[in-house]
Amino acid sequence: MAWGVAVAATLVAAELLVVRLLERVAPDSAFGALFLFGVLVVSAGWRFRLALATSVVSAVAYAYVHVSESSASLVPAVVVFSLLALLTNVLVGQARLRAEESEQRRCEADLLAELARTVLRTEDPTDVLAIAGERLSAVLALPPPYAVLGLPGARVGPGQRLVELRDGEAVTGSLLVPAELGAADLRRVRRTVPALEALFAAALDREVLHRQAVSLAHQQAALRRTATLVALRGDLEDVHDAVVREIADGFGAEHVSLVRFHDEGSMTVLAARDDGARTPLAAGERVELGGHNVSSAVHATGRAASMDYTGASGPIAERLRGRGLLSGTGVPVTVEGRCWGALIIAATDRAPAPDVEARLADFADLVATAVHDSDARRQLTASRARVVAAADQARRLIERDLHDGVQQRIVSLGMDLRATQAAVDAEPTQVQPRLDRHVDALAQIHTALQELSRGIHPAILSRGGLGAALKTLARRSPVPVSLGVDIPARLPESIEVAAYYVVAETLTNAAKYAGASEVRVSAVVDERGLELVVADDGVGGARAGGGSGLLGLQDRVEAVGGTLHVVSPVGAGTTLTARVPVSTSA
Repeated sequence: MAWGVAVAATLVAAELLVVRLLERVAPDSAFGALFLFGVLVVSAGWRFRLALATSVVSAVAYAYVHVSESSASLVPAVVVFSLLALLTNVLVGQARLRAEESEQRRCEADLLAELARTVLRTEDPTDVLAIAGERLSAVLALPPPYAVLGLPGARVGPGQRLVELRDGEAVTGSLLVPAELGAADLRRVRRTVPALEALFAAALDREVLHRQAVSLAHQQAALRRTATLVALRGDLEDVHDAVVREIADGFGAEHVSLVRFHDEGSMTVLAARDDGARTPLAAGERVELGGHNVSSAVHATGRAASMDYTGASGPIAERLRGRGLLSGTGVPVTVEGRCWGALIIAATDRAPAPDVEARLADFADLVATAVHDSDARRQLTASRARVVAAADQARRLIERDLHDGVQQRIVSLGMDLRATQAAVDAEPTQVQPRLDRHVDALAQIHTALQELSRGIHPAILSRGGLGAALKTLARRSPVPVSLGVDIPARLPESIEVAAYYVVAETLTNAAKYAGASEVRVSAVVDERGLELVVADDGVGGARAGGGSGLLGLQDRVEAVGGTLHVVSPVGAGTTLTARVPVSTSA
């Protein structure tokens, strides 16, 4: 202000001096308009009051210069000059105010752009609210206690007023400013409020989108882990537990359960997780359906269902409501077109997330795939077992028919020929050699039929069990066999037959293809089942599909629920390992 007064006084004095000098050069000319220059300069650089005072002083100076004129002409001239000075003051002052406001708006826009970059690039926007308040105070030139940006519900301190930042009806933030603000400062604060509201709304939207993205990423990772377990043909119980665990961790639900429905109106809990429950649902527990609840709704309709548990009824609803769970959502597990079971979650929130049904359905599809795959594998294994059992039964019948029919007749015929040979007179030398040849031929046929019947079904296996049958195979093998057997009791017939043919085929391969000098055979039964190991020191290079009969052995072993593993590096021999579970009831 002092500088403004000094500038105004200097300009008025300079104007007087210039006018006096110009009057000496041109005494008849009017140079009073020069006094408007000072008014123009002061109006452009300082406030209205100083500019008005300058206008009055300039008018006095104008009158002083023209005092020699008659009053009749001086008064109108001074009035006109004063009006022009006032008009100049107003117009230039308005232009100055507009320029100041434009600069203020530019600074405010720069500030808001800076705040937007800072807030939206920060993982937690609350970390930069204090810095944002300081920058806002500096740009708006606010006095203490300055501007403070905060979350909704900020406490108003002494000398502060609260400006709520809203997004529609929702309060998204708070702005605390000094209570004693001038009208101009208050206008500037209010001018920034819409931009701050948009910034807070964008920050909240970004946080929501970030949470959704993180949740989606976790869900996809959980689906991938579960799908991998299903693809690896994991145990069905492991799949059930994995699905419930992944949903509980990913959805944040206090209760998750996988249930299977039964036709008589009940369900069995296959897997469950209850956080903080004193009486949680347990796997294997059977619960009656009925009433108005998620489980019963899914069972009745075969479609997804969500409901508020405060109005639910039925045994399961009472148990869940007693734990403080207020809402539930369930989706069906559909296997081959029928509602096989359901995936159910419950939480203390009254309103579940809008996409929870779709997200649960993805896991339900994986459960359905695992169930269908398990059923298909079980049916395939049973079918293969029936085929093998039927083939073994057919072999047994053929072996019995050969033994009881053809072989007995050949033996009888051979005995008759021997009797005839003994009864023939010794003198006919031609009959005796013929009879000898017939008897030898019958003996050879009998031996061949015995070998054939052993190949069809080994009688020693039925009479003496697997241990005795393996010892017989070892004795007959053209390759020396080192045999180790630890089988304390008879095994199911299907397992004994499968193990017998595994050893028989492997010994044949070792003699025909491997060029082995020794074969080691081990058959041990423990709590895990039967472990059969056949190893030779031959040329190796055997493959399951290479035509050596290993593929058929694999089918036979898998038909009784076992596994077959072959290790056969070229030049290092072949080791075949078969593991077959043995039920305790056997």
